[in-house]
Amino acid sequence: MLIDLAFIAAAYLVGSVSFAVVVSRAMRLPDPHNYGSGNPGSTNVLRTGNKTAAALTLLGDALKGFVAVWVALYFQASLELAVWVAPAVAFAVFFGHIFPIFHRFKGGKGVATVAGILFALHWPLALGLVAVWLIFAVGFKISSLAALIAALCLLIGMFYFFGNTLISWTMAAIALLLIWRHKGNIERLLKGEEGKIRS
Repeated sequence: MLIDLAFIAAAYLVGSVSFAVVVSRAMRLPDPHNYGSGNPGSTNVLRTGNKTAAALTLLGDALKGFVAVWVALYFQASLELAVWVAPAVAFAVFFGHIFPIFHRFKGGKGVATVAGILFALHWPLALGLVAVWLIFAVGFKISSLAALIAALCLLIGMFYFFGNTLISWTMAAIALLLIWRHKGNIERLLKGEEGKIRS
């Protein structure tokens, strides 16, 4: 039981590392909390005009989701982890990203981290959802709209591939939290005021 809880706690701590903040500090860019949308994510970092920083933020946030879940799945049998550990780890790393203990609980929206989690769980579904995001992001040039549509597709995709299982319900909760984190974006979308992705 202790090792189960240790995996979950470690996942939360890993999720709490905001790569938007880490990369910005390393590259001497402004704190992403202090400009643009105030969201510490790759889209906001891109507003500095530094595409490398934005790409590194995206990669780091995705990798922490992937690594946390992949490690839990890899050691599940050998360490006799409970069947609920991997779903709990998935939720913990995402929760850490949106409410990071290292950054005064002011985290990002979690799109990249969810993508990383999905690649660890089911890479074909993950690729499909990345394709959905890209189609809408390129077509409408609105990152939040693409993320919201991908989150809705995630709800359907998980139950299609995994059925009525704990991991499906866990990812459904994550998808709903992801949508909730975009509540401000939804309001702006309805008003036609949402900003577009800068090229």
